[in-house]
Amino acid sequence: MKRLLHLSDLHFGRVRPELLDPLIAQVNDLAPDLVAISGDLTQRARDWQFMRAREMMDRIKPPCLVVPGNHDTPLDRPIERLFFPWRRYRKWISQDLAPQVHEPGWSVIGLNSVNHLSWQRGRYRGAALRCVRDGFADTPEGDFRIVVAHHPVDHRPEDDKQLTRGADKARVALAEAGTDILLTGHLHSWRVDVFGKGPGDPAVLQVHAGTVLSSRLRGEENDFNLLTVGDGQVQVERFANRADDSGYDRVRSTRFQRNATGWEQVCHEVTGRV
Repeated sequence: MKRLLHLSDLHFGRVRPELLDPLIAQVNDLAPDLVAISGDLTQRARDWQFMRAREMMDRIKPPCLVVPGNHDTPLDRPIERLFFPWRRYRKWISQDLAPQVHEPGWSVIGLNSVNHLSWQRGRYRGAALRCVRDGFADTPEGDFRIVVAHHPVDHRPEDDKQLTRGADKARVALAEAGTDILLTGHLHSWRVDVFGKGPGDPAVLQVHAGTVLSSRLRGEENDFNLLTVGDGQVQVERFANRADDSGYDRVRSTRFQRNATGWEQVCHEVTGRV
C-alpha cells in the first residue's frame, strides 16, 4: 500500500497563518510516501509569496510533487505575464512545470493546465496530454496511474468558474492513457467523483481538494486529502480544520474498488470530528 497526501490552493498572500504550523506538523506526522500540491501556491505570484511557499515545502519531510495554478502567474504585470509567466515559479519552486514520479506501485505525473493568457480559465493542451500518455507507457500493469493538475475536467452546475478549455478532450485522453486518478483543486471545494470518456469506457476517479490554508473559502472548511492505494483499491480521506484551528480532523472517508470499467464506490463514511 502507498499513501499520497493531496494539498491544493495554498494562496500565500491570503493564508490563515494560524493553520500553517499545525498543517506541517500533521503532514509530517501522517508521513505519506508523497505530497502532491495541485497549484495556486501564491495569491499574486510575488517573490515573497513564492518564498513563503518554498519555506513551507522545505519543512515538509516527505517528497513533494508540485504543479502551478492560475494564481502562480502575475495577473497584474502584463509584460511579465506575456513573456516570462513562469520566471518566479521556476526561481522559487521548480524548473519543471510537469514533474513525474515513477516508483513501484504507482506513477504520479504532473500536468500544467494553466493558460497564462487567461486569468482563471485553464487549458488542457494536446502536448501535455501526450506527455501523460508517454509517461504511463512503462508503468507496470496493476500499478496506479495518477495525474496531478490544477483545473478539474468537469464542473457541477453550482460551480461558478468556467470549465477549462479542452476539458472534454482531456477526459477522453486521460481515460485512454489508463489514468486511474486525477487530483485537482481550483474550485476551493471538496468532491470525489468518477468520469469516463463514454458509456462502457474506463472510468477515472477525480479527487478535488479545497483550499488548505487560504482565507478565500467557498462555504467549506480548509481541508486536504489523504489517499491510500493498493490491491486495486483507493481510500480517499478528507481532513478538515478544527474550529480552534489547532489542526485537521479526519471527517470523511470514501473507498473505491477498481474493476474492468474503472471504479466502483464500495464504502462511504462521514466520520465526524475526532
